[in-house]
Amino acid sequence: MQEKDGIIRLGNPGNNFFSSRYRLLTLLLVFLLVGYQNVKPLPEGTSFIGAPHPTDNIAIVIDRTWLDKNNQRHVELAIYDDMLRIIAEANKLIVMDMFLYNDFQGPVAERTRAIAAELTDALINKKSKVPAIDIVVITDPVNELYGGLPSPYFETLRQAGIRVVATHLPALRDSNAVYSFFWRIFVQPFGNVPASTLPNPIGQGRVSIRSYLDLLNFKANHRKVLVADSGDEYVGFVSSANPQDGSSAHRNLAIRFTGAAVADLLRAENAVLALSDQQPVDAQLPLAQVKSNTTVQVVTEGKIRDTILSLIDSTKSDHGIDLMMFYLSERKIIAALKRAHQRGVRLRLLLDPNKDAFGRVKSGVPNRPVGYELNRAGIPVKWCNTQGEQCHAKFIMIHDNAGKSTLVSGSANYTRRNLADFNLEANVVIRGDSDKEVFAAVRDQFDAEWSNAGGRQYSLAFQHYEDRSVWRHWRYRFMEWSGISSF
Repeated sequence: MQEKDGIIRLGNPGNNFFSSRYRLLTLLLVFLLVGYQNVKPLPEGTSFIGAPHPTDNIAIVIDRTWLDKNNQRHVELAIYDDMLRIIAEANKLIVMDMFLYNDFQGPVAERTRAIAAELTDALINKKSKVPAIDIVVITDPVNELYGGLPSPYFETLRQAGIRVVATHLPALRDSNAVYSFFWRIFVQPFGNVPASTLPNPIGQGRVSIRSYLDLLNFKANHRKVLVADSGDEYVGFVSSANPQDGSSAHRNLAIRFTGAAVADLLRAENAVLALSDQQPVDAQLPLAQVKSNTTVQVVTEGKIRDTILSLIDSTKSDHGIDLMMFYLSERKIIAALKRAHQRGVRLRLLLDPNKDAFGRVKSGVPNRPVGYELNRAGIPVKWCNTQGEQCHAKFIMIHDNAGKSTLVSGSANYTRRNLADFNLEANVVIRGDSDKEVFAAVRDQFDAEWSNAGGRQYSLAFQHYEDRSVWRHWRYRFMEWSGISSF
């Protein structure tokens, strides 16, 4: 207490200085902690790039949807038939890593196929017939609403002696860094339990508030991978398709291959087991020497973006680029596509209109603002003609006039979350002669969808979903930059 000019003042005049400094240091500490979770070292073995390995056994598997002349939707599924065949033939090892593995449905149910039940039955039947087989199912905790809604499929698998691993997502970087900082301090320590407080945001049933709070971290193990033995060799399978009933009508693409690249794929999956504090799969894969001009290369997480940017930036005026994508928003890739167009590269972009999400109507973000930006730059853009399903394939194919092609496909959308070392993703890079069946199959399907060949309505002209909204453009830009985004 001090007295001056007859006025009594309480407190120490130096307190304001120390209080201000304390607040400043607190804010700095919060900033550093938030920033650290955004850039912290990645778990060992993630953001992986393997060597290009020759293979003489590679195939493309495609799920298609289209409208006939009477506007009736047709669905032609092949990917999970192929996966079920691989499972049926295995006798030693099955390692599966799948993002969505459930029967959740939106307001308008998709009744095309009960994939989750089919896959579960196939795995249990295999374990029953071959008890010694090692089966590991890796998945994202969203399928159990982060501990808030047990999965009947996973419980059944565990009872059959099959190891089910929910990926430990906190080991990954935070894409929604400011929110995740709050979550790590005030939510994560308390865990989660089943409850009936709120409706399940992605399907049937009810969940706890903490399930919603977990969901807002916007991070995932987004991979779609299968590794299994097949006779005297092992087969790898990298896809954009989820074993989820609500996704069963989506357009998707998968790549099946054998050879040394399968060992790299298993190595990448062991990295996910390690970051989840689980024992790795102990398997010695035979690495037979193969002579082939076709190579397979496994790339994960941020190495996918590095690879795509390098491929696009290496194109010349006699090259062509065909791209089909569910989400396209990553700014470096958008800039690279514009540069390629300016060099005279022939581009065709076939994008999902981002209007359908399991019976819910979406806003068109990010693809419609991005499509408008690229079309305005002179790049041809068309939209998949979806009718409740999604154009869920994620691939880019580059070809030149010298008879060489490169295909990159897998789980990764071209967004910050998918390509900047936040999500777990798995893609493969195929290189070889353009006349190989693997490239011809993708080229023929893309040509058919671009031109609506054979009377099938696959795509719509750019003008159908043209979106010049300045608000939606800057909305998607902010969502992409900040991480406050579901894409």
